[in-house]
Amino acid sequence: MDTEQGILKVSIAATLFVALFGVLFGLLSGSFSIVFDGVYALLDASMSGLALVVARLIAANSAPATAVGKLHERFTMGFWHLEPMVLGLNGAMLIGAAIYAMINAIGSLMVGGRDLEFGYAILYAAVALAACIAMAVIETRVNRTIRFDFVALDAKAWIMSASITGALLLAFCIGHAIEGTRFDWLTPYVDPVVLLLLCLVIVPLPISTVRQALSEILLVTPASLKDHVDAVARTFVAKYGFLTHKAYVAKVGRGRQIELYFIVPPGRPAMRLEEWDRIRDEIGEAIGGESRDRWLTIAFTTDVEWAV
Repeated sequence: MDTEQGILKVSIAATLFVALFGVLFGLLSGSFSIVFDGVYALLDASMSGLALVVARLIAANSAPATAVGKLHERFTMGFWHLEPMVLGLNGAMLIGAAIYAMINAIGSLMVGGRDLEFGYAILYAAVALAACIAMAVIETRVNRTIRFDFVALDAKAWIMSASITGALLLAFCIGHAIEGTRFDWLTPYVDPVVLLLLCLVIVPLPISTVRQALSEILLVTPASLKDHVDAVARTFVAKYGFLTHKAYVAKVGRGRQIELYFIVPPGRPAMRLEEWDRIRDEIGEAIGGESRDRWLTIAFTTDVEWAV
């Protein structure tokens, strides 16, 4: 539970339990909102499984003792680019599922709602809510230390699931309370109304994740990282008498890709390669963030064309 892969395994197991439990009790109670909750959880579990595969690929590819195999030979630039793809696909699928459920809720309201067994519904909501809260708390606490996007997104998904399930529990309790009273005619509308409201709430939530994933897939330059790299480069241009520099940066998943080109004056006295390597080490240390997830290239040339 103290590693990214470990927490994702536990999350997948818990999600599958909640999903299958939800589909079963949704069918028993006649509640489409519970079935949707279960299907939503199944989608989340499938994406968590895919995220686990990507996390393993990134870790294996970045490890110092990685054995050169066919997969590594075909992905010599690493697997960081898969991370935003998974995050974007996850968000898009959750949005699509919520929109589909919202359409079904509207259709149910137009035909007079649906009857359901509140006893089964309340039992499901209580058990699922406890599971969602437990996983949300555990992942949030663990990710304060490990700090990974996949775990952060998964924790957010558990919080969303807990909110959904809590609202379902409240609605089912109200529906059960008004059965047999003068408000009994409202009970068929409880399930579609709560489903519609939940969909209206959760549809916008993954949008920021999808937007961020698209920006990384499209290699949109992070302004803060570019400013930092430019500031460091300008310092070394002045220190070593270079003419100028060109910087290219991108954030792809957990990976930071940085390419720096320094334009050296023509006719500069020759230096040993060890001296140029020492300057590279100095620049890399000034940029900071050295880890297996930093891809840093530093080149020196007198020809500007090599830098554009």
